[in-house]
Amino acid sequence: MSRFTMCPECRREYDDPENRRFHAQPNACPQCGPQIELIDRFGKPVDGDAVHNTISLLREGNIIAVKGLGGFHIACDARNDEAVLTLRERKHREEKPLAVMVRDCTAAEMFAEITDAERKLLESPQKPIVLLRKKLPEVLSPHISPRNVSVGVLLPYTPLHYLMLHNTETALVMTSGNLSEEPIATENDEALRRLAGIADYFLLHNRDIYIRNDDSVYRMIQEKPYPVRRSRGYAPAPVFLKREMPSVFACGAELKNTVCVTKGNRAFLSQHIGDVENYETLTSFEHTYRHLCMVLDVKPAVVAYDLHPEYLSTKYALEELNEKPLVGVQHHHAHIASCMAEHHLDEPVIGIALDGTGYGTDGTLWGGEVLLADLHTFVRAAHLAYVPLPGGEKAIKEPWRMAVSYVEAAFGSEAEEIARELLPDIRDYERKALFQMIAKRINSPLTSSCGRLFDAAASLAGMRNFVKYEGQAAVELENCISASRRYSGKKDEQYDFSIDNSGSVMVISTAEIIRSIVRDVRNSVDAETISAAFHNTMIELYAAVVVRIKRERGINTVVLSGGCFQNKYLLTNLTAVLEQRGFTVYSHRLVPPNDGGISLGQAVIAGLSIENKTQRLKQRSHRVRRE
Repeated sequence: MSRFTMCPECRREYDDPENRRFHAQPNACPQCGPQIELIDRFGKPVDGDAVHNTISLLREGNIIAVKGLGGFHIACDARNDEAVLTLRERKHREEKPLAVMVRDCTAAEMFAEITDAERKLLESPQKPIVLLRKKLPEVLSPHISPRNVSVGVLLPYTPLHYLMLHNTETALVMTSGNLSEEPIATENDEALRRLAGIADYFLLHNRDIYIRNDDSVYRMIQEKPYPVRRSRGYAPAPVFLKREMPSVFACGAELKNTVCVTKGNRAFLSQHIGDVENYETLTSFEHTYRHLCMVLDVKPAVVAYDLHPEYLSTKYALEELNEKPLVGVQHHHAHIASCMAEHHLDEPVIGIALDGTGYGTDGTLWGGEVLLADLHTFVRAAHLAYVPLPGGEKAIKEPWRMAVSYVEAAFGSEAEEIARELLPDIRDYERKALFQMIAKRINSPLTSSCGRLFDAAASLAGMRNFVKYEGQAAVELENCISASRRYSGKKDEQYDFSIDNSGSVMVISTAEIIRSIVRDVRNSVDAETISAAFHNTMIELYAAVVVRIKRERGINTVVLSGGCFQNKYLLTNLTAVLEQRGFTVYSHRLVPPNDGGISLGQAVIAGLSIENKTQRLKQRSHRVRRE
């Protein structure tokens, strides 16, 4: 606000100790404060009241870029199918859910179910996007969150939002002001340049945005807030650690990136940066790192990074920060450590880390892991059996590839016939080419990923062969389970599985699960029953592994982390089953279970690693002097 010189009247208020605006830093009025303006995509001002005109244009089906607190939103009428579809087309966001802003919870209840706990979270000062269950039939455009039982809802959190939604039941799509995979726009000129192909008009103000900050996303699980994306309103509020440690900069992972800087016994996670896959996001990553160090007045003594050699965040650490001590941290160890740090745990735990991809210490892609871990080290205790990832990254976007890979592993010589039968929409030559890739191990790295197993199950069940956003197949697989269905633990509501305990690491076979899914599909079993049986099996098999480990090691504490634990059915029921069997179970509450929380785990592991190394050097020095 320093650029807005106070007028005489505002200055009198500011200088008067008896005035409620005494030393109020944002003190301003319509004469001396920020101004709003509505312009078209060519930069031409629109005459008349900017807010009133914006509301009228939205009702007519126009798409408007709105300058917010941490960046621009793209807004349109959430009831207008044509406007929503046009926004999707222009933004290149085909099916990923869009957030909706409404005036208050009463307006939200027109189209969503809201519990008391969800209402409290929606109305909290942080004003996150909260994932709510839709009411049926749908009131809003079905294109806002297609094939999804939830809709993301947020309430106004800036005066401009309140003016736009004042005295109306209108629901507005409010999605981030960017093209897919790019950081959100923050400056007026930048928005006009980058968003002119999306927005018809721009509602601007002349107050600068100091640092970009996306909306936070939460959902309620077991009546407690569960972070999906921790950003505006929450970051960079510190996570308090159990003890002080050297200052660390942790680079995070590639997807859903955040960075973390520690100071004393506090860990400061950044706002959501995004997927660090291009120059624009990498620039935002570097700016965020330098900003955190500046505002915290710290110079990190050590840098932590993910082991994956192709992550841009890893390359940045190794190439730009190599004058500092560097500590590589295994992806899933960081997941478990992040949850441990939240709950001030430092004793050995059984960590279940389930996600899509993480670089393993053996050079394969992990993701269905059970670790024996503390904040210093870990041992891999169990994992899903390896299968090829045919096509590498392409298999993540095309779940049918994983279906073929798992069918080949489960059926061998019968696999091609089964794939032809269960995947009729895939062209013959593509299926045959994929089988050859798997047989010859061409661009088919091995993976133990739980996320890819979910993809395969969704594809085989006929739900999704291609995805338009990360995790879509798994989301729709979970969503087809009705809210009234309860986990019973009955054997006839789950599939068989086996665990090979012959080696030093238990290997969980997926062959029986895949054979059972194929059998049910052939017998025309409905998708909900297949999905529930699959989820129940995942719950039981990981519970069985944990029970075996407890029997051998005597460890009674279980930590759950990784992106797969955004699945409410999996998280709540696995927690309940383990607690029924006498375990103490911890899951995330402060940082996301997905890769948005990785940087916290990296920071804690690296900080303790350097501290222990320093102590060992001191002890060795003392011994040398005594000798």
